[in-house]
Amino acid sequence: MLVDFITDNSCIFCRIVRKQAPVSVVYENEQVLAFMDIRPVSQGHTLIIPKEHYEDIFDTPDELLAVIHKVTKKIAVAVKAATKADGISIIQQNGAAAGQEIFHLHVHVIPRFEGQKMPRFVDLGVADRETLDETAAKIKQSLPRV
Repeated sequence: MLVDFITDNSCIFCRIVRKQAPVSVVYENEQVLAFMDIRPVSQGHTLIIPKEHYEDIFDTPDELLAVIHKVTKKIAVAVKAATKADGISIIQQNGAAAGQEIFHLHVHVIPRFEGQKMPRFVDLGVADRETLDETAAKIKQSLPRV
C-alpha cells in the first residue's frame, strides 16, 4: 500500500484508501484501488480510483491515467466473465455538469444486459455489504492472471 499519498479528509474515496470506510475490494496495487460501488447499476458495478487524490481527468498525471485505464481493462474483463454480462459500460465523469458527484477521479465498470436501461446514479439504492463482498470475490476469481 502506498503510504505517502495526497488525501482529502472530506473525500469518501480517500477514506476508503486509508481503510477508514467499509469497502469490498476487487483489486489493489500501489497506485490504484478497485472496489464494488455501494450504489450499483447492476451486480458487479466496480469503481477504479487512484490512491492519490485527484479531482478529475484534468489534474491527473498522464502516467497515472495510463495505469488506471490498464487496470480498468483488467477489471472489465473480470466483471464481464464473473457476471456473464452482455456488455460493459465504462464511464468516467468530470465536473458536476457531467454528473460527477464525488470529486475524486473514478472510473465506473458496469455490467450491462440486453434491454437494460441506464438509470441516473443519484436514483440508485444502496447494496448490502454481504452481497458486495460476495460479488467482489467472484470478480477476483475472474481476474486475468498477468
